[in-house]
Amino acid sequence: MFSIRSSLLLKESTEPKNLFRSRVKDIFSSADIAIDGSNPWDIRVHDKRFFPKVFFMGSLGLGESYMDSWWDAEELIPLFDRIFKSGLADRVKPWSEILDIARAVLFNLQKPSRAFHIGEHHYNIGNDLYRAMLDRHMIYSCGYWKNASDLEEAQEAKMDLIAAKLHLEPGMKVLDIGCGWGGTARYLAKKYGVMVTGITVSSEQQQTAEESCRDLPVKILLQDYRSHQGLYDRILSVGMFEHVGYKNYRPFMKMVNRCLKQEGLFLLHTIGGNNSVRKIDPWIGRYIFPNSMLPSAKQITDSFEGLFVLEDWHNFGIDYWKTLQAWFRNFNENWITLKKKYDSRFYRMWKYYLLSCASAFKNRQIQLWQIVLSGKGVKGGYCSIR
Repeated sequence: MFSIRSSLLLKESTEPKNLFRSRVKDIFSSADIAIDGSNPWDIRVHDKRFFPKVFFMGSLGLGESYMDSWWDAEELIPLFDRIFKSGLADRVKPWSEILDIARAVLFNLQKPSRAFHIGEHHYNIGNDLYRAMLDRHMIYSCGYWKNASDLEEAQEAKMDLIAAKLHLEPGMKVLDIGCGWGGTARYLAKKYGVMVTGITVSSEQQQTAEESCRDLPVKILLQDYRSHQGLYDRILSVGMFEHVGYKNYRPFMKMVNRCLKQEGLFLLHTIGGNNSVRKIDPWIGRYIFPNSMLPSAKQITDSFEGLFVLEDWHNFGIDYWKTLQAWFRNFNENWITLKKKYDSRFYRMWKYYLLSCASAFKNRQIQLWQIVLSGKGVKGGYCSIR
């Protein structure tokens, strides 16, 4: 989320501890955030360890200290708004983040042997959590709120938008890369009469998807995308590309190209970043989405150059602001039941995750893109659908 200038680290380590408070106070003051102030977005510190932790660890320290109840704010979103608007996120990275970047450059953190780690860490933590937080289709990606009044309408509008952009017709064979709990596969099979193969790296998602799609022409595979074989009329990938990693963008596109019929269409629905990076925010990477990263427009276009024709690029990132707010309301309202299984530290972690991401979309720090690609170009041209 933000970080501290590493050039100050050695000097600060030799100064009295109370100066950590002064330095951190000055940093937040530049964003109109006061320490122990009276505004709803001000930070109220409960543990003095907050100051050196945030100073040395930046975004990771801020998130961890919130999880540990070392600080609170009456309203988190206005706090995050000020962090993003002030440019704190653009500060020079601490040494720990520089080492993380070096690790991402030297190693393929999303190689096949690590493909199932994100499923185990994030998507397998409990279907009860996701049922409480998501809509009845259990769609864990951005809804389309153009004409929607609630979360379920927004998710159904998003699935209808995908179907329209892919020009789905009954009997088509469709591949859903990163199918989640099967909500999109089920919806498209029932409403549009297509045959869907979904792949996921989460055993919990696979089991749920198989049960919910049992009476439909839907097959769900527990599989890394790189090992999939088949030929399809249409391919879609919704909310999965964020787990691919920059070293694997080109292999991913080659796999899609191999599995897509010559006259087929591919729709990529992904969160995107304004700049090309090689790692994700350190707190998000450690606690929410390990080994993930957000692609830039340049990284995406480089990955499919020579393989596909770009037919359409649609940005509706502001809709994720609304989606995340709806998810947090559901999560918060259902906490009285969820807390029987999850502890207070998990509650604070999940709240921090949902609201910090909501603010990032609200402040246009990150985007949501739907991209339509064809192998040879749609004959007569492609009509963009909104």
